[in-house]
Amino acid sequence: MAALIVDANFWEIFPEAQIFTLVVDGIDNHIPSDLTKEQEMLDQAAAKAQAFLTAPAFKDNEVIASWRQVFSQFKKKKNARSSIEALLKRVDQGRTFNPINPLVDIYNSISLEYGVPAGSEDLAKIDGTMHLGLASGEEKFYPIGAEKNDPPRPEEVIYYDQTGAVCRSLNWRDGERTMLMPKTTKAILIMEGITEEQKQREEAAINALQTKIAAELGIKGTIEKFTR
Repeated sequence: MAALIVDANFWEIFPEAQIFTLVVDGIDNHIPSDLTKEQEMLDQAAAKAQAFLTAPAFKDNEVIASWRQVFSQFKKKKNARSSIEALLKRVDQGRTFNPINPLVDIYNSISLEYGVPAGSEDLAKIDGTMHLGLASGEEKFYPIGAEKNDPPRPEEVIYYDQTGAVCRSLNWRDGERTMLMPKTTKAILIMEGITEEQKQREEAAINALQTKIAAELGIKGTIEKFTR
């Protein structure tokens, strides 16, 4: 059984979209005592991400502009942006990426290196099967670090399960309930592509992610591709 179901209403908005999932089971996600290697990995990825920042104005860089156009096609909060924009903004500002936990550090490094949005959830915390589709607006959602319910807008593109929203506006804002923790052993990693250029980089990135997780955590994982 697939770990993700993409609803028909998502394909109605984005018929050309391509979604990849990578499921890894049996990982050891505990934070090592020495984070030198993890810090070097993130620093190197941030340096490579400079290649996506060539325009005089941040918003005019191709990766940023193309994802802003994607996000203009569904209802959302005004400040909702793709996760790759948030990462590249940090690079543009010269800010350092600090290690979080092994799996998060790995997918953030790949996201930066390939200029693609990426996210992940703890599969043990998903209630039933996770879906990608449009919100009713009634889904409960507690963002990471928040104590107040912040439900999605009606018709906002979200990941959700039987309990409520898992991640809002594609990969913009993740929820506390299913976030990756050091004790996580089974996870689903997700990458999205809408335009042809996004999809080309996305496919290279998901394969690189699978290879890197295998090298660093000893688990190959299983890739699944979703198209209309």
